[in-house]
Amino acid sequence: MNIALIGYGKMGQIIERFAVERGHEVVLKISVDNLDDLTTANLKKADVAIDFSAPDAAIGNIYACFDANVPLVVGTTGWYGQLQQIKNECLSGNNSLLYGSNFSIGVNLFFHINEVLAKLMNNYPAYEVQVEEIHHTQKLDSPSGTAMTLAEGIIDQVERKSEWVNELEGQNVAGVLKKEQLLILSDRIENVPGTHTVIYSSEVDEIAIKHTAHSRAGFALGAVIAAEWLQHKQGFYNISDIFNFK
Repeated sequence: MNIALIGYGKMGQIIERFAVERGHEVVLKISVDNLDDLTTANLKKADVAIDFSAPDAAIGNIYACFDANVPLVVGTTGWYGQLQQIKNECLSGNNSLLYGSNFSIGVNLFFHINEVLAKLMNNYPAYEVQVEEIHHTQKLDSPSGTAMTLAEGIIDQVERKSEWVNELEGQNVAGVLKKEQLLILSDRIENVPGTHTVIYSSEVDEIAIKHTAHSRAGFALGAVIAAEWLQHKQGFYNISDIFNFK
């Protein structure tokens, strides 16, 4: 399989390593230094593209792949406000896109565990719930896409919560939260690939589930697996479509 990497920073380089180890060839590498090479002709050399760029570049990269009719795996987050529009464009143009807030197998297991726990905790209103996430200082968006997915999984199952609110370290959102709002606490620390914790607290005890990434390798390997899965498909998919945990 020929792969185009859109975003050739730390993540892109690890993705390339896993792609080559699994017998694939990277035929196009796009970074901030060669953005003019992101052309239809160059993209058509690839069987699938993988985007780990930046939130403000993701939409343009998606449309470039649509124009080239190249299946695209999007690991970049921060663009989900236009998700429905992109889905409509993808389906109407018979294109292929798979997106996800996190491609790690462990995190996707964690997403499922989170929903199971939230369904149980819906019956116990004495417990307040919040999500905490910590990432490296180079992460541009807040909260993380993974934290948003966790929060949405809770909101889907816990009837007393209807929306999430983000608090970046140094802010004081928690003091003015409404009962129906779910707090996502975000922190940025050097050299932290990603830590996510869901906490249910009552006056008498606390229940917490936690996922800690030791490196970016799990995300990168998952992205390559997603590209292999998407290669011969048409449609609009989420990373959860790859797994069958239920």
